[in-house]
Amino acid sequence: MFDDLLRSNADYADGFTLAGIAPLAARGFALVTCMDSRIEPLTMLGLHPGDAKILRNAGARVTPDVLRSLVLATRFLGVDEIAVMQHTNCALADQSDADVRTRLAEVGVDGVEAWEFLAMPDPDGALVADVALVRDCPQLAADVRVEGWRYDVGTGRILRVVPS
Repeated sequence: MFDDLLRSNADYADGFTLAGIAPLAARGFALVTCMDSRIEPLTMLGLHPGDAKILRNAGARVTPDVLRSLVLATRFLGVDEIAVMQHTNCALADQSDADVRTRLAEVGVDGVEAWEFLAMPDPDGALVADVALVRDCPQLAADVRVEGWRYDVGTGRILRVVPS
């Protein structure tokens, strides 16, 4: 698989057209979303390379590292609007961290007892809380707009759950 990917990259590099794109987010937008492969952030929002900063992790959860990245994006890279976008049918939705640990134990994974998986027994509550974490971050400028969205993996539509 690695060799196939690197061969594909060589083809991509032969026709590379993104050199010279500024490091700033041309549209002033950052998206925090899940690592789920059903999500195509740029395409689904009508964006192009260079338009936005995209941060991805399991569950689209706001962690200290996400906040660190958002502070840098807002202070140095032109971001003034942020959406936290979780999605339907997420593997972390409707369960607890204990549930995740149990599922991992069932497949032979141990040593994760102290890990925080940020599972979401209440997905809408988790989204509201994550948006609040961003909005309450004192290192972000007061005029940064933040919303919470839910992407439907079955229809491709986005629902605004937490408006700005």
